[in-house]
Amino acid sequence: MELQKSFITMKMEKQKRIALIAHDNKKKDLIKWVEFNKDTLGKHFLCGTGTTAKLISDKVSLPVKAFKSGPLGGDQQIGARIAEGDIDFMIFFWDPLEAQPHDPDVKALLRIAVLYDIPVANNRSTADFLLTSPLMDEEYKRKIIDHSSSIDRRAIEFTKD
Repeated sequence: MELQKSFITMKMEKQKRIALIAHDNKKKDLIKWVEFNKDTLGKHFLCGTGTTAKLISDKVSLPVKAFKSGPLGGDQQIGARIAEGDIDFMIFFWDPLEAQPHDPDVKALLRIAVLYDIPVANNRSTADFLLTSPLMDEEYKRKIIDHSSSIDRRAIEFTKD
C-alpha cells in the first residue's frame, strides 16, 4: 500500500536566484556561456562557489555572491541555501572525467537539488534550454514532497520500546 504524498509549494519569482558552479576543467566553458548570456543573467540574482564566482565577476562584470570554494565547503553552502529555499536554479558545469576530492559533496549537492525540485543544468546545451525557457520570465511554483510525516513516523518508531 502506497502512502498518499503531500506537497509543499515553493514559488520562484520572476527574478531567479541562480547558482553558478564549475569544476576547474569547466570554468572557461562556464565563463564563455555566462558572457554569451550576460544580458539574460544580469536580470537575475547570481551566486556561486568561490573561484567560479570571482572569475565571473572579474571577467564578465556581473555581480555574483561568492560562497567558499567547492572543496572547502562551498557545495555544502549552496546545498543548504537550496534546502532553505534561497536558490531556485543551478548551473553546474561538472567534469565527469576528472575525479574530484569533494565528490561526496558534489553528489550531496545534486541530491539536494533533486529533492527540492530545482532546475539543474550540468552542461551547456541543458543550460541553453533552461535559460531560454519561457518559464525564466515568469513566476513558477515548484511542488516539493513534504517529508515531515515520514520524519514524524520515524521519530515515533525510535521512541517505541
